[in-house]
Amino acid sequence: MLSKVKNDLFDYPNRYIMQAQDGFKFSLDSILLAEYIDLKQDDKLVLDMCAGNAAVALILSLKTKAHIVSFEVQEQIASLASESVAINNLDEYITVINDDVNNIDKYYKDGTFDVIACNPPYFKIGKNMSENKHLQLARHEVKITLEKVFMLASKMLKDRGAFYLVHRPSRLDEIIIYAHKYDINVKEITLVKTSIQKSPRMVLVKCVKRSNMGIIVKSEVCTEGLK
Repeated sequence: MLSKVKNDLFDYPNRYIMQAQDGFKFSLDSILLAEYIDLKQDDKLVLDMCAGNAAVALILSLKTKAHIVSFEVQEQIASLASESVAINNLDEYITVINDDVNNIDKYYKDGTFDVIACNPPYFKIGKNMSENKHLQLARHEVKITLEKVFMLASKMLKDRGAFYLVHRPSRLDEIIIYAHKYDINVKEITLVKTSIQKSPRMVLVKCVKRSNMGIIVKSEVCTEGLK
């Protein structure tokens, strides 16, 4: 069993998160992704594809009354996510499903979701993989690949639904290729730096299902000073 701790969720008021004491924890990536997502009043159902301990869903619950479905494949991490939902009294707004998102067909029909978010594993399977199983699954494409993320997002989104992704800039070419392949074209790209002097470390991407081609590249975001 993971030893766990209750933390404040960054500086969000009245939001708490359960985390592994010495294991997987949410990161700035989740905060940036949640803040990047534009939710409309008529959005009813949101999917968080690789939820971890549900940081994205907890933040989104401050922005919308839509119901958020969070898929997390790791049982112990999903348990932490469920605890986080419970301690924030959000059971009415967030559902945590402990299953591989590749099995989403068992739960929902195609074209169900208005908005989909994903903070997926960034790295392909290879060298320098952590010996910690929880970190392996969180960081490497053991259970799901970038292409599969796009295939599922396109399949589960309603027409003109939006897909939001945070990833590494080094894989931006793949992101654009897979988005076009699965008819969920990239509409916006925002690069994120952790320091003014450094190259971008992350990229935020918005895609829209069955949209025309054409990308807006927004100004870089610098997170220097944020903790």
